[in-house]
Amino acid sequence: MNSESNRPFFTEETTAIRALVTADPTYSDLSDEALYGRVNACLEQRIKQTASDPEISNYYSSLSFKERKSLAQTVLNSIRGLGILGKIINDKTITEVMINGYNNIFVEQEGKVHRIDEQFESPEQLRNIISRLVQDMGRSVNESNPIVDTRLRDGSRVNVVLDPIALEGPIVTIRRFPEEGMTIQKLIAFGSLPQEAAEFLKKLVHARYNIFISGGTGSGKTTFLNALSNYIPTNERIITIEDSAELQIRHIPNLVRLETRNANSTGTGEISMRDLIKASLRMRPERIVVGEVRGAEALDMLQAMNTGHDGSLSTGHANSAYDMLSRLETMVLSGAAGLPLPAIRQQIASAVDIIVHLSRMRDSSRKTVEITEVKGMKDGEIILNPLWKFEEDPEKTRLNHVVGELKRTGNEMAHPEKFIASGITDYL
Repeated sequence: MNSESNRPFFTEETTAIRALVTADPTYSDLSDEALYGRVNACLEQRIKQTASDPEISNYYSSLSFKERKSLAQTVLNSIRGLGILGKIINDKTITEVMINGYNNIFVEQEGKVHRIDEQFESPEQLRNIISRLVQDMGRSVNESNPIVDTRLRDGSRVNVVLDPIALEGPIVTIRRFPEEGMTIQKLIAFGSLPQEAAEFLKKLVHARYNIFISGGTGSGKTTFLNALSNYIPTNERIITIEDSAELQIRHIPNLVRLETRNANSTGTGEISMRDLIKASLRMRPERIVVGEVRGAEALDMLQAMNTGHDGSLSTGHANSAYDMLSRLETMVLSGAAGLPLPAIRQQIASAVDIIVHLSRMRDSSRKTVEITEVKGMKDGEIILNPLWKFEEDPEKTRLNHVVGELKRTGNEMAHPEKFIASGITDYL
């Protein structure tokens, strides 16, 4: 996104042009196209009004056609849309937006995070836009409910934290997803994993192995889950369960999408992930896809995997494949504190077949760093069987550029039974 030539003038002129547009109250009756025409007319009017002011006149004369169009679009968004936020999210090159108060905005483009010059006019304007954004998706945010997860209509994930919880003013974080959807072939083109590993993952999905995708924040778990879900056969009935709906499974006709709901202003009406997983079991699912397991719902997810819903997929935050197992133990305990640890580990070992671990590397690239099989239990511990591991090339890799490859370890599958049952013999 290009920075504006002069931020103070840009903000002041946006306000001035908007005042000219809204001076005639009929603006609210205009179509978007007609309103945009009036904005441009008022822009020309403003240029004539300020011709005698050298500073403002020089500002306008320095603007390119693209920058004038950007100014007009910002005015339009401030009247009818989401203000400067509308302009930012219309930029398809931006994959993440981080608003740290009204005058401190960062974006991620091409894997790099940088601060932009744009800002909201005031904290009040940002709060109004947040309220409009949240209300559009049937949720609310206020002092009694200052933290909200929601989404945009295009599926982008939104997290909001209001002040005074956020000390520097309202915080908004938006995670964008490709409109056309992610595929494994695109991940291969991006260098996230090799073709051979992709073929193995395809066979795992077809053979109905239960797969957990783990990784840190921003490692691409949801993107990878979207890509992997494309391998699910089209004749199956799939239930997706998410906090905020962002999965883009489009090729499955028999698809049910479920989304959690926060409690209302009276503290009632909450629908949790646990509620949705339990409800999904009565919908005759062939596979259950849980966008992200974060808490007590982990137990219900594991039980679903253990009771005939093979081929289920989910993601979770972890620093390694082994760490994902520890995180699952903790999550199960948060909902069933009385369960003995050996029983929990047995549930995990029986339910989860494969863990795919992703990582965001030091050069901001996202890579698949491990594909490991959950082998079983031994001496009270869960044993992993690494099948693929990422290895850096010590001669080519640099501090700011990671070069390496996801390679076969040489270990054989400990549990090829599902491959055999599905008629797949060349699985490795």
